[in-house]
Amino acid sequence: MEAWILQHEPAIRLTAFAAVLLTVGLAERLWPRRPAGDPRLRRWLINLTIMALGTALLRLAVPVLAVGAALAAREAGWGLFNRLPLPAGVELAAAVLLLDLAIYGQHRYMHASPLFWRLHRMHHSDLDFDTSTGVRFHPLEIVVSMAYKIAVVTALGASAPAVVAFELLLNATSLFNHGNLRIPPSADRWLRLLVVTPDMHRVHHSVHRHETDSNFGFNFPWWDRAFRTYRAQPRDGHGGMAIGLPQFRAARDQTLWRLLAQPAAQ
Repeated sequence: MEAWILQHEPAIRLTAFAAVLLTVGLAERLWPRRPAGDPRLRRWLINLTIMALGTALLRLAVPVLAVGAALAAREAGWGLFNRLPLPAGVELAAAVLLLDLAIYGQHRYMHASPLFWRLHRMHHSDLDFDTSTGVRFHPLEIVVSMAYKIAVVTALGASAPAVVAFELLLNATSLFNHGNLRIPPSADRWLRLLVVTPDMHRVHHSVHRHETDSNFGFNFPWWDRAFRTYRAQPRDGHGGMAIGLPQFRAARDQTLWRLLAQPAAQ
């Protein structure tokens, strides 16, 4: 089973990614939360190109990805779950929760560390907020994030199925919670008890730094509530709030080259 997952993981992830991207992208056109600012096609081409560059660099820089690390840890007997036998379903659920907590912690640190903020801020410099923003991460940040994820997977001894499940969930929720989707407020209030919603995560992309440093969760909303980083609504309202960063608002700052060089900018 694990060998089959490793062999087919790229195809599984690509199929799931394309399906969610197209579904959320279509829903954005039908039920937008906010009017689009920059030309949509241009932004999508730039954001998807950045994603493609990050994927290519990742394959070159980190030959063994998270699933491979899970298989290696299982074979060597490394990590918590390899020393603490649990039923498969319990282990999978626990691993997904702990991996999500680890990503929440990483995200907070990316904001707190001046060095890593230089990598992460490219994601926040998008002047619009839609599902393509969910793949707009600097290629170097992608490599750093994968190295961190490999370390966490190895320490946990998470199984390959658990890692694949988490990766699929993380990709899907990132595309969903960055979506420019109009969800009725009554539904959003209930939905954000279980998953990070677009209205919840949009606050994190506010131009106001105290709002940028809130709502760090990607999959589950519980960590923000538990660690007091939850902010329910933006102070300017979802219709009036400014998206992005104050220092990167010019049109030239949104070109592909400028975005890739942004970590070196002051």
